[in-house]
Amino acid sequence: MRIIAGEHRGLALASVGKGDPGAHLRPTTDRVRESLFNLILNGPYGDPVTDARVLDLFAGTGALGLEALSRGAAHVTFVEDGGKARALIRENVSRCKAEGATKLFRRDATRLGEGRGAPFDLVFLDPPYGKGLGERALASALAGGWIAPGALIVWEEGGEIVPPEGVELLDTRRYGDSLVAILCRAA
Repeated sequence: MRIIAGEHRGLALASVGKGDPGAHLRPTTDRVRESLFNLILNGPYGDPVTDARVLDLFAGTGALGLEALSRGAAHVTFVEDGGKARALIRENVSRCKAEGATKLFRRDATRLGEGRGAPFDLVFLDPPYGKGLGERALASALAGGWIAPGALIVWEEGGEIVPPEGVELLDTRRYGDSLVAILCRAA
């Protein structure tokens, strides 16, 4: 795994190999991450990354949030409850020298509670596939005020994605066994 573009282009990130089934780590491949960023940056969404406050739910290795940071995001908050994954995120944040622009919360993404501080403009949601965790995490983030009106939400899942009320599905793309949906919170 590596950072694809931006300030840290080519930087190797800590790897979990083909993933860690016990920790439910399934890193987004470089190819899918590159396609995902091409989709949101070259689509009709303007530039949702530059100066954005990014929320990375089920952050895993932190690769999605760190890619956004490399491409000009102002801040990334990672939410991850797995110990192995949090260690990987800390290592990757250190490799990017991004300690001042990131926060890491040890928290269940499906039970976020009330958001503190400004809501987030760009949200990455990459839960373990097929467990309904994405729906619950998105509902929790919306209820807690974590997501700004008009925010872009990028949700990676193994199957169909059904957005909750107040969230519009803008686009979906299939990359192997991953379905990526681009959604927008109503303004």
